[in-house]
Amino acid sequence: MKIIEVANVDFALRHFVLPLMRGLRDRGHEVIGVAAGGPLLPEPDGFRVIALPMARSLNPWAQARAALALWRLFRAERPDLVHGHFPISGFLARIVARAAGVPRIAYTCHGFLFNQPGPLWRRWLSVAMEWLGGRVTDVFMTVSAEEAADARRLHIARDPIAIGNGRDPARFRPDAATRAAIRAEMGTAEATCVIIAVSRLVRHKGYRELLAAMAAVPEAELWVVGNRLATDRGEDLEPAFAAAGLGGRLKRLGYRADVPALLAAADVFCLPSYFEGLPMGIIEAMLTGLPVVATDIRGCREQVLPEQTGLLVPPMQVAPLAEALARLAADPALRARMGAAGRARAMAEYDEAKVLARTLDLLGA
Repeated sequence: MKIIEVANVDFALRHFVLPLMRGLRDRGHEVIGVAAGGPLLPEPDGFRVIALPMARSLNPWAQARAALALWRLFRAERPDLVHGHFPISGFLARIVARAAGVPRIAYTCHGFLFNQPGPLWRRWLSVAMEWLGGRVTDVFMTVSAEEAADARRLHIARDPIAIGNGRDPARFRPDAATRAAIRAEMGTAEATCVIIAVSRLVRHKGYRELLAAMAAVPEAELWVVGNRLATDRGEDLEPAFAAAGLGGRLKRLGYRADVPALLAAADVFCLPSYFEGLPMGIIEAMLTGLPVVATDIRGCREQVLPEQTGLLVPPMQVAPLAEALARLAADPALRARMGAAGRARAMAEYDEAKVLARTLDLLGA
């Protein structure tokens, strides 16, 4: 089959869709990846990667440009299957694919817009988009079981299937030698508890709360891995980082290609988000043997078993987050126990090979 995978931006195509593209390639299919252009577009590796003017905003003119570009691509390539990802790009890909006569259309929901904080009109528009997109979708998948239930409850899809997310346990694993090398590079003592956060630098990832909570964990360091994408909107967090007052305990590492090594060097993973789909960062941390402190929201609460693999705290609140971090920072034995349980759970539930096999079978690939 000829299959076109459509994402919104280069970051998303590389970090969320690329393993699937490789799986399709390995099963002998012709694969084309589509996203907005950027430095993180995957290199051709047995498939083609095409940059189109995809947009993450609801601006009608920007979406019209993207729709026209998709129409031309679908008409020229005549794919057997179009698979859309993410709310806006996934909706557009499906609608245009149906108009262009593509015989089979699939969608993976990585998080519904209507479950995110925002004005009421935006939430209702999101419901309408998902409902309309569901009418032209042959295979409707979600990464989260709760969002599959949402799709069923709101009659968005006839048969939504929660497929989960996965990462490669061979890449994300405990590694004592790497831990020692990275800590030496960072100038961090072995006895120092390192709390690591890996995500885009946007408000809804809970960085204001995390920075404030670190004041209650004076013996620990915070490593922040990630940057702000050019297409990210909302509050600039630079003033918050500048005012955090953590001194040398805050290490901002930016975008890194060696996330597995950085996780192996850390002690606690923290993701205090306001909303998520099914976070890859938590899966990566669990596979690496780290206890997880996350917010009690969709996605995260499917992954973290409280008091077994980590701790769940209310979103947007500093005190419970600080208490959870301080508790883990002060108890290496608890960290080790939760980390081992988390790795066992991730190996059973979030092995990338298993998730990809389920997805490929559902796609008929």
